[in-house]
Amino acid sequence: MHIPDGFLDPLWSIATYGVTIAYFASILKILKKTFSPEKVSLLTVLAAGIFAAQMLNWPLPGGTSLHFVGGALAGIMLGPVYGSLVLALVVTVQCLIFHDGGITALGANLLNMAIVDVIIGYVVYRAIVKAMGLSNKSRFIGGLLGGWLGITLAGITCGIEIGFSPQFPYGATITVPVMGSWHALLGVIEGVITGLIIVYVASKNPEIILADKVKKH
Repeated sequence: MHIPDGFLDPLWSIATYGVTIAYFASILKILKKTFSPEKVSLLTVLAAGIFAAQMLNWPLPGGTSLHFVGGALAGIMLGPVYGSLVLALVVTVQCLIFHDGGITALGANLLNMAIVDVIIGYVVYRAIVKAMGLSNKSRFIGGLLGGWLGITLAGITCGIEIGFSPQFPYGATITVPVMGSWHALLGVIEGVITGLIIVYVASKNPEIILADKVKKH
């Protein structure tokens, strides 16, 4: 899913940078008001785990690459604001130090993995928990569906970005199905892993799962 340099034309690069910058600027006040030293250890541990998982890449003909993302897990554990921050740190470090994803495409990569995947995973999980109530069953189903849908939609978004970019050799009729279908398949595994991790964490330290804190009326 990491888009390298040369895949996006200047307009797509500027547009995705603009959306990403606007999003992180909008949550900056929330980060300043709610950040605490206690969050640092959880942020770093989660970022390290996601970083390692994302380093396993499989190239996709007609697309970019296939790999675990972890956006839904971060969103469920920390909420969309801090979940996005975790993925932003991971993706940016991968780009600047390990050259995984291009600098001109960093805005798009952040949009796909740090925004789309994180928010979708959080929203789906929260909806499941609100509908079913807090239980290990609802947590697992929420993690499964959130992880699956989050990575699938992130993959489709990536397919749209490269497919409509004149610089990429394949059009959207190829890139969207390729990116969407393969990430939907991987999403089943990511969803299962996400659900199992959430259930395990809930059994040990449930108060750190921010998406579980649903108001009851």
